[in-house]
Amino acid sequence: MAITILTSRAFDQDIERAMKAAAEGPVFITDRGQPTHILLSIAEYRRLTGQELSIVEALGWPAGVEDIEITFPRSGDLPRAVDLS
Repeated sequence: MAITILTSRAFDQDIERAMKAAAEGPVFITDRGQPTHILLSIAEYRRLTGQELSIVEALGWPAGVEDIEITFPRSGDLPRAVDLS
């Protein structure tokens, strides 16, 4: 695991670099030489916190889609006999 240290100014100027570095390990962001923040990949954050993906996250659907209610109409057809032979 690679640890990257960036000043807050370097972070502001090259966020993409920080995000790429976070894929390899934590990125410490410093202000006046003191660490103030840590940037982690979402996978590492979830591993550390023990969170699991919801089905919405796993499928990559946009946020809020889990609040949509769907009702499926009931079929008026009668059940058919099942041949298990």
